[in-house]
Amino acid sequence: MNPYAKCKINNVAAAFLEGYILGRADYEMMNGSITKGIPELIVTNKVLEDFLLAGMLGMRIDDEGYSEHQMAIIQTWYQSGVEKYDVDESIYLLAILEKKGIDIN
Repeated sequence: MNPYAKCKINNVAAAFLEGYILGRADYEMMNGSITKGIPELIVTNKVLEDFLLAGMLGMRIDDEGYSEHQMAIIQTWYQSGVEKYDVDESIYLLAILEKKGIDIN
């Protein structure tokens, strides 16, 4: 749909319109306004959970390709993970991964 278009309730089912508005608001909260263009990479809840986990494990994050708006959101989630970081758990997890032959750099 055109991001500049105004929808008329009588032409569109109310449920569709509500879903569209909520979906767009959710997208724009994480990725910035659609009217400013679509970013190279799209931030979703799954992406944010991955950054949270990276913070919890004390891993570095790759911020290549994300916009300024997206990085502000990502940093909040990553910082939340860092605050939950437990050195003992990370050492235990790395030992298990190493035993399985998985190398984490």
